[in-house]
Amino acid sequence: MKRVVIGMSGGVDSSVAAIILKKQGYDVIGLFMRNWDSSINNDFLGNPNLNEPICPQEQDYNDALKVCEKIGIPLHRVDFVKEYWDYVFTYFLEELKHGRTPNPDIMCNKYIKFDMFLKEAKKLGADYIATGHYARMINGELYRGVDNNKDQTYFLSQLSKEQLKDVLFPIGDLNKKEVRKIAEEYDLITAKKKDSTGICFIGERNFTKFLENYLPNQPGDILDIKTGKKVGEHIGLMYYTIGQRRGLNIGGSKERMFVVGKDLNKNILYISYGDNEYLISDACIIDQVNFNTEKRPTKCTAKFRYRQPDNDVTLDYLEDGTIKVNYPQGVKSVTPGQACVLYLGEQCLGGGIIKEVQKNGKKLWYL
Repeated sequence: MKRVVIGMSGGVDSSVAAIILKKQGYDVIGLFMRNWDSSINNDFLGNPNLNEPICPQEQDYNDALKVCEKIGIPLHRVDFVKEYWDYVFTYFLEELKHGRTPNPDIMCNKYIKFDMFLKEAKKLGADYIATGHYARMINGELYRGVDNNKDQTYFLSQLSKEQLKDVLFPIGDLNKKEVRKIAEEYDLITAKKKDSTGICFIGERNFTKFLENYLPNQPGDILDIKTGKKVGEHIGLMYYTIGQRRGLNIGGSKERMFVVGKDLNKNILYISYGDNEYLISDACIIDQVNFNTEKRPTKCTAKFRYRQPDNDVTLDYLEDGTIKVNYPQGVKSVTPGQACVLYLGEQCLGGGIIKEVQKNGKKLWYL
């Protein structure tokens, strides 16, 4: 009997994934990862569970334990707090310092869930590892999950072919409604549990207050990019992302406004009123390029943000290992630090991190 070690998060997706694996005849072992010390800056503001005597992370572990007991599989627990800090959270902070918009969930998958976790699973005799991601493996290649609204291949784009070799995604052929139905049939405690949000493993927090513990605020001016006129003050460039419309705290205008750029050297946040011409780019350069397949197309589609529709692109493979991604039709809010994920039909090829954004052959100076 083949052994599968599955990452149990305390959520409904991993719970149902474990059920499916057991029904398929695998020897299933659960493994819960503790990746953040919840006693550090415990400021789960806005969380209705704040006053409960147990922190959300411990609640997740208890839920995972109850699920494993219910379906009859053992649950182990492992501590990756130091590794998460070194490989994910430090990266997150460094990117913010440089005015970029990082996606820590992608790096968490690359360095923790499909690296450190895999090594721990091997110690438990795993032939395969499994997670509750909405994705599919077909003939050793990574494909989108069938539920387009929940597909998570965007967050798996930095995984190598080697990392994906012995991975199972048991719920990749299901939609969320079907997953919850199975959980209800088994009367699992997680059946109606809300999906987790916020930073991977850190959870829902007052983002501004949380970051103040690690990066000093540097307030500065907000300028209208068209006129150069000061229209307000920002609380720190790291708290804003390209295309953002809410939370700017600029009064005196009923026009819609957008964050369109940052000048890190001068500590200026640029906004534009009404139109969004400054948000449109037609090419970007990506580095940290990762392919999980031998395919190297010159035409494919790309997502520059999770849940964004696919964009037709052409690829220029540059000598320094970066890729120029061209989209002459124009795309809004392509942002340095975010992931550019490449697809060929339903197959996820991998991707890279957006290093530079261009328009008409020139780097956008305000990014």
